[in-house]
Amino acid sequence: AFARGAEIAARLCDRFGCGTALLKERSPSCGSKGVYDGSFSGVLIPGDGVTAELLRKKGIRLLGESEIDGLLR
Repeated sequence: AFARGAEIAARLCDRFGCGTALLKERSPSCGSKGVYDGSFSGVLIPGDGVTAELLRKKGIRLLGESEIDGLLR
């Protein structure tokens, strides 16, 4: 499901010419720079979520919800 969602998000970014994506921080799908480990214990591990990784590889700038002001720059 994560991989399928990532592919759909990437296709939508291509279709609409997105250069930046605002994603949910720490999500195993959308987190960038750190994600929850999946144990539901609140443990963060370094790295990108599935969607974040794919979008980053496509050259899309990633922002977390706490960086929403970055969309205005």
